[in-house]
Amino acid sequence: MAKYYDSITDDLRAWIDEQPMFFVATAPLSADGHVNLSPKGYDCFRVLSPHRVGYLDLTGSGNETSAHVLENGRITFMFCAFKGEARIMRLFGEGRTVLQNTPEWDDLIPHFDTNHNAIRQIIVADIDKVQTSCGYAVPYMEYKKERPALDKYWYKKGADAVPKYWKDKNQTSIDGLPTPLCEDE
Repeated sequence: MAKYYDSITDDLRAWIDEQPMFFVATAPLSADGHVNLSPKGYDCFRVLSPHRVGYLDLTGSGNETSAHVLENGRITFMFCAFKGEARIMRLFGEGRTVLQNTPEWDDLIPHFDTNHNAIRQIIVADIDKVQTSCGYAVPYMEYKKERPALDKYWYKKGADAVPKYWKDKNQTSIDGLPTPLCEDE
């Protein structure tokens, strides 16, 4: 049975902190556009207040989330219990991208583990609704450890490869929407 909350309570925050992964979903306004749903690992998600969350976004193959929140702000996060009591939690809100070398970045970055290669941006969302539901069909799964492949990949490529990759691959979404990522970074 679904329950709704106006904010992230202390109990819900504690449960979020225990989850080793989450999913983020965004979509363009265009009916022809592609919905994006991305799994996220590492310890990169933070509850910043009862109505605000953020995650450290590492450089990846696309930059869909950033493009979609720039266009329309809509964002949903989902957490699933893979051990213990069954539960799914969704956080609904309005997101935005915080880029490096900005005053807001300087305020937010101390909340995150920065021991990752190729940190791209922080996605922040103001949460207006929280939903929990049963999650009875979510399987039990055993968490073993973080997969180090992304950090290793960018370490091997070298620091100079990151800005070039952003310029070549992260300036627009797959539907051609612009991202706020600066070309000169």
